[in-house]
Amino acid sequence: MSYGVFAEYYDLFTKNVDYAAYAERVDKIAGSLGLKRGSLVDLGCGTASLGIELARLGYDVTGVDLSCEMLTAAAAKVYDSGLFVRLVNMDMRALKLPEKADMVVSSLDGLNHLDGFSDVKKTFARVYSCLAKGGLFVFDMNTPYKHKEVLSNNAFIFDSDEAYLGWQNEYCDEDKSVEITLDFFVPDNSGGYDRFTECFKERAYSERDVCAALRECGFELAGMYDGLSADPPKDTTQRILYAAIKPKNK
Repeated sequence: MSYGVFAEYYDLFTKNVDYAAYAERVDKIAGSLGLKRGSLVDLGCGTASLGIELARLGYDVTGVDLSCEMLTAAAAKVYDSGLFVRLVNMDMRALKLPEKADMVVSSLDGLNHLDGFSDVKKTFARVYSCLAKGGLFVFDMNTPYKHKEVLSNNAFIFDSDEAYLGWQNEYCDEDKSVEITLDFFVPDNSGGYDRFTECFKERAYSERDVCAALRECGFELAGMYDGLSADPPKDTTQRILYAAIKPKNK
């Protein structure tokens, strides 16, 4: 999907996300593995909130996203930040870089948005190919538990002065997916509202399958965490943060 209206209001409805803490966690994982701050690709960068924080820490960041609307919003934010983040319009499943990267990061369930597990594996393979030897891949994914028990068939409402959002989920147990319908109501000049609707689907996969796919591509698993904590995942973990290394001898 293009994420047109969603891109315009994405930051409004994710303002509680602590991107600085996310960047610091990624940086800490990298440091614990002996990696220095170097070139980093923010895969599925969205409006570049995380990429900006990583650039602030000293990384040479390239943001990659398929949505032109997201990248337009990202460009404005990067300009306002006074930092340098390259922005590239590209499908993560066909990731190609002019030079090998030291790190690749994908945050906030970007990989759950792919059309199926074959696309996840295809993305893993492209990331592996684009990483330098000894390079690090850090990414998160929503868990089957979150899809079934938290998102499920529930509805959520987000309200602000700028827009009202109705969020409706439809859960499918067969493939642990959630089809999400977003209805935006944006005030117009006449005192009424303009309504915009966008739909997309997220799919969740077991940590066993994710780890197997990483190893199949050649990665070595360096860690799995319960969100941004240093704790291992548990049965009720909603988002797993994975860290995988491209071996230096391959």
